[in-house]
Amino acid sequence: MLHIEFITDLGAKVTVDVESADKLLDVQRQYGRLGWTTGEIPAGGYQFPFDNEPDFDWALIGARKWTSPDGEELILHRGHAYRRRELEAVDSRKMKLPAAVKYSRGAKNTDPDHIREKADGEFEYVTLAIFRGGKRQERYAIPGSRPAPAPTSRPQPQARPAPAAVADDDTPF
Repeated sequence: MLHIEFITDLGAKVTVDVESADKLLDVQRQYGRLGWTTGEIPAGGYQFPFDNEPDFDWALIGARKWTSPDGEELILHRGHAYRRRELEAVDSRKMKLPAAVKYSRGAKNTDPDHIREKADGEFEYVTLAIFRGGKRQERYAIPGSRPAPAPTSRPQPQARPAPAAVADDDTPF
């Protein structure tokens, strides 16, 4: 029997028993849909393969997609909204990085130092997740979703959907 500790959307700590390791992600999805998380954001954000970005199951980390009234698609996690940013590949003498998609927000003075990242000038930000390189892992995809098409060398902009209606039984975050 495994035990997993969640932090609820109201900050309570709850321990849940899991029958076996193959059921762990199902339990994370179940409680993640409620906004429960299994810990703090790691320094640099969660790291996932680039090919998992289009159908990533945000419930795994206690987050969810949300469309703002002006049509911008955001990721909500523990009361914060994270924007999607496309990063182009870097190929220089000092550094080689493949293209990436990053979900981040501006840092607040209440954010711990280990998750704050410097940008140009005085601006700091917090990264929730970055999708870069690696091989697609179906376990991170929304169950029942189709694999994403083969990636191009650079992330393609996605059309913004119309604002989604909120059902009465949706979680309040």
